Amino acid sequence: MGFPALLRRSAAILGVLSLLWICVPESNVAWGSNLSVAPVAQLPELSLKFGSDNGQPSQVAMTVELLLMLTVLSLAPSILIMMTSFTRIIVVLSFLRQAMGTAQVPPNQVMIGLSLFLTFFIMAPVYKTMDEKAITPYLEKRMAPEVALTEAMKPVRSFMMRQVRKKDLALFMKIGHLPESVSNPDDIPTYVLIPAFVISELSTAFEMGFMIYLPFLILDMVVSSVLMSMGMMMLPPTVVSMPFKILLFVLVDGWSLVVGSLVQSFH
Repeated sequence: MGFPALLRRSAAILGVLSLLWICVPESNVAWGSNLSVAPVAQLPELSLKFGSDNGQPSQVAMTVELLLMLTVLSLAPSILIMMTSFTRIIVVLSFLRQAMGTAQVPPNQVMIGLSLFLTFFIMAPVYKTMDEKAITPYLEKRMAPEVALTEAMKPVRSFMMRQVRKKDLALFMKIGHLPESVSNPDDIPTYVLIPAFVISELSTAFEMGFMIYLPFLILDMVVSSVLMSMGMMMLPPTVVSMPFKILLFVLVDGWSLVVGSLVQSFH
C-alpha cells in the first residue's frame, strides 16, 4: 500500500470516529472505568420586562420614557461633540501638539479630558438655562415632554446661532432648498443649523491652528538655516528645534494663552 492510500484511509478512519463521538449520547461515552462525562451545565434564564401585565397607561408611559432616555444616552457622545464647543477645542489642541513636534505629549487621554472640562466650563450657562427652563419643570411633572424638548433646545440653538457663520448657514439653507433670507432665527430648522455650526467650528479651529502653527514654523526655519550653514544637513531640524519650541512655549505661558483664547473666542 502506497503512502497516499494510507493517508486517505487514516483520514477516513478519523472521520468515522469523529462522527461516532458526535452522535453517541454523553451517557454512553466512557473511555475506561474512571473516566466519565460530566453533564452539561445549563445557563440560567434571563428576562427583561418593563411595567406590569395589566398594561396600564402609566406603566406604558414609563416604559416609553425609559426607552427614550436610553436612546438619548446612546446619542450623547454625538450631541456633545457636534452641538457644543468640543470640536473647536480638540482641533486647536491637536494643532498645538503637532506644531510643537511632540507626537504623543500630552497623551490623547489628557487632550480629550482637557477638552471635555473646557467644554463643561464654556457650556455651563447653557446647561443652567436648560435645567431651569426645561429639565426641572419636566421632572416635576409641570411640563409635557414635547414642550420640555423644545424649551431645552432653545439655549443650545442660541449658542449655535452666536457661533455659526452666515455663509455656512446660507450654504445649507440653499442645499436644503430653503429661503436663504430668514428674518427670525427661530424659523431656521435645527437639522440645518447643526451642520452649519459644525462647519463653522472647523473653519474657526483651523484659523486658530494656523496662528498657533506660525511661530513654531518660523523657529523650524531658523534652526534649519543654522544647521545648513554649519554643514549639518544630515541632522533633522525638528530634533534640534523641539527643545527650543518647548522652551518658548513655557516662557510665554503658552497653555494659559491658548486656553484663554479658546474660552474667550466663544464670548
